[in-house]
Amino acid sequence: MEVIRNLWRRKLRSILTITGIFMGIVALTTMGALAEHFNSLIDGGVTYFGGAIRVADAKSSGTFRGGGFMQLAKADELAKVDGVQAVTPGIQVSAKPGDVNTVTFGIPDYISTDDPNNRYSSFKTSFASGRVVRSDGEVILGSSIAAEFNSKVGDTITLPRVAPDARAEFASHHYTVVGILNKTLTAPDTGAFVSLHDAQTLLGDNLPAALRNSVDPYQLAEGMTVYGKPGVNLDTLADRINSQVTEVKATRPSVLVNSFKSGGAIFTAITTVAALLALVIGGLSVVNTMLMAVSERVREIGLKKAVGARTGHILGEFVTESTLIGTIGGVLGFAVGVLITVVLGGSAGSGGLFLVTPRLTILSLGFAIILGAVAGVLPAFRAARMDPVTALRSVG
Repeated sequence: MEVIRNLWRRKLRSILTITGIFMGIVALTTMGALAEHFNSLIDGGVTYFGGAIRVADAKSSGTFRGGGFMQLAKADELAKVDGVQAVTPGIQVSAKPGDVNTVTFGIPDYISTDDPNNRYSSFKTSFASGRVVRSDGEVILGSSIAAEFNSKVGDTITLPRVAPDARAEFASHHYTVVGILNKTLTAPDTGAFVSLHDAQTLLGDNLPAALRNSVDPYQLAEGMTVYGKPGVNLDTLADRINSQVTEVKATRPSVLVNSFKSGGAIFTAITTVAALLALVIGGLSVVNTMLMAVSERVREIGLKKAVGARTGHILGEFVTESTLIGTIGGVLGFAVGVLITVVLGGSAGSGGLFLVTPRLTILSLGFAIILGAVAGVLPAFRAARMDPVTALRSVG
């Protein structure tokens, strides 16, 4: 109670100091939640792209869905390469083409081919309800896109969604929702998965008008996903594909994984530094407040030491005060930070922006408490080392 009374005696100063910690923890929580969300996408990408080989047309950018098209017949050639277990043609189009009003740090809503060979992937998905696609006109929805469109198994959904400024020939199709995926915190959450034939129809809808009469979309894919047999080195298999199959470019999984990891490290570093700068400012305000408290309570400290208070008692009193400041600021800052992530995350598109994890909770609250305690050590030592006679004489 004495600690609380001491803080209450300097209400304005205490409130301002707590506000400094509060602002720092708000920054740490929001920026940290942003980084946690981004890193969940990165981790999913590392698992997904590290467990299979992406093959694209050699004339495109050389990556899966790199802007070119492949003949479906290439799937048969790829399947014959030693070490290949399965091949899945892939097509992906936007679920909301032309929509520039949605802000997201995740994967924009998309429509893709359902992958019947997903069981070979190291990245696993599971159903919250429903089943796999068995025929044309059916769709499986990721958790986020299902929530965004308020859809459940048995509903009819229209995809792609028509943008306000869509061209006159824009085409949408009706699908029956047959499955909803469990949340993965990465790309499948914003995906709608249809049969290969339906995806090819969408691909044809997106072809330039000049090509529609000369190109058969039902013989095309944007890329292929190649799964290796157990124990096969996928980087070596990618090199083998490039040497044995013409007109394709197989990207080593390690190249994609390393690009994901480097991007995640940079983003995390930026958000961490920004949050830590705010916290340092809050810590300095605690040091300043406690130093001023020591200066104002010289006589009080002298009296306590004169009647037998030990150095440890004085030290503990001031450290406890600064720790309480950090705790109050931390709890309030974390609560407001979480509220901000809920409000902004709910309006930031289907993929959201933030992810509050137990790790972030411990980091935010723990950092605030430790910061308050550490910031109070120097003033506490100054108070504890005072000579009682000198302290009493210093005040008239």
